[in-house]
Amino acid sequence: MKQNIITKNQLKKQIKLIKESIDSSVNFSEILSANNWTYDDLVYQNYEKPSIENFDYKPLSKFKLKANNIPVVSFFSGAGGLDLGFEAAGFSHIALVEKVELFCNTLRANRPDWKVIGPPLDAGDVSKTDEMTEILRPMLGSAEFEGVFVGGPPCQPFSIASNQRYNKAGGNFKRTGFSHKTNGNLLFDYVELIKRFKPASFLIENVPGLLAVDGGEQLQKAYSELESCGYTLHEPLVLLAAEHNVPQNRTRLFIIGNRKGKNFTPPKMTGRQMSCSSVFELPYASIENHVTRNHSAESIARYMKLPYGARDQLGRVDRLNPLFPSKTVIAGGTAGGGRSHLHPFIPRTISVRECARIQTFPDNYIFTGPVARQFTQVGNAVPPVLAAQLAKSILSSFF
Repeated sequence: MKQNIITKNQLKKQIKLIKESIDSSVNFSEILSANNWTYDDLVYQNYEKPSIENFDYKPLSKFKLKANNIPVVSFFSGAGGLDLGFEAAGFSHIALVEKVELFCNTLRANRPDWKVIGPPLDAGDVSKTDEMTEILRPMLGSAEFEGVFVGGPPCQPFSIASNQRYNKAGGNFKRTGFSHKTNGNLLFDYVELIKRFKPASFLIENVPGLLAVDGGEQLQKAYSELESCGYTLHEPLVLLAAEHNVPQNRTRLFIIGNRKGKNFTPPKMTGRQMSCSSVFELPYASIENHVTRNHSAESIARYMKLPYGARDQLGRVDRLNPLFPSKTVIAGGTAGGGRSHLHPFIPRTISVRECARIQTFPDNYIFTGPVARQFTQVGNAVPPVLAAQLAKSILSSFF
C-alpha cells in the first residue's frame, strides 16, 4: 500500500513535468535533470505489477562445462553469441572469421586471446573461399579437421521480419533469398569451406525463412552437397529460444552434421517458456552499455498510457509484458538502425545492456561502437545460453 502511494505521487509529478516540458519547449531530459530525476524514475499509468511465477534468470555461467580441448572455428562471428556458448561448453577457439571491423573490435576487446580473422588485419570475407583457405590451412592442417565449424551466414535475404512491411508482389519486396548479390550465396561459400576442411562436425545457423526460400530447393542442394562428402545431417532443427532458458521469443534454424555417422540428439526443451520479468530485476550497478534514449515529453506521454503488451503505433515500439518472453530483440541493418522495445515497468525503451541480458550475454561482455551499432551486434547474435546448450548436445552426440 505504501509503495502504491509513492508511485501515485510519482505519477502526479511526472504528468506535471511532461506538461512543463511541452509548454516551455524545453527538452524533457533537461526538465528531469533540473528536478533530480532520470528516465528510470518514470512510471506507467498502469503501474501495478502482475503476479509473476518465479522464472529465475539463468546466466551463461550456469551452463559452464570443463574444458574439453575440442577445437572450434567460427565464421560470420558477429559479436560472438555462438562463440560464447561454445566457450562455456568447454570448446577451444582456433579462429573466428568476421568481415565487419566493428564486430571484430568487440570480439578483440572481450577476448584478446582469440584469433580474430578480419579487418583491419585481414579481410575476413568468407565469399573469398580460396583466400580463406590459404589463411586457415596453416592453422587447421591438411588432414581432416577434428573439430567443429560453426557459423550463421547473414540472414537478411531469408528473413521475414526484415521484409514483412512489403507486399511480395511489390517492387520494394526484399526477400530475395539466394539471388541477393552480397549475402545470398554465403551459405554455399560456407558449405564449400566445410567440404575443403572436413570438420568432424558443423553447425549452420539461420532464420527459419531459409526453409521456404526457392521452395526449399536450395537448402536441399546444400544437404545433398554435404551428404555426398560423407556427412550425416540432422533434419533442419527449429528452436524457440524461450523454451531453452532464454527470456525471448526468438526462433532460429540450425543445421547440424557430422562425418562420424552418428545421430544428433537436440537439447531438451524446459517444458515452459521463460518470461522476461527477471531480466528487469537484475542490478544495474557498474555495468557497461546501459545507455537509454532521451525521449521527448510527447513520447513519454504516449508510452505511459500503454497497457502491458501494447504497441505505440507512432514510434512502432511495444511495451513488454513481464508474464511472457520478450519479443525478439531487433538488430537493424549493417549500417545500424537497431531499436529496442519498451521496458515493462518504466515508460522508456530498453538499453543495449537490457537487450543483451534478454539475449543472455554476460554483463561483463562489452559492445563497442555507436549505440545503434551496439543494438545491431546484440540483435544479430545467437543467444549464448542457447548456443551453450547446442554445443553441449554436439559434444555429447559426436565426441
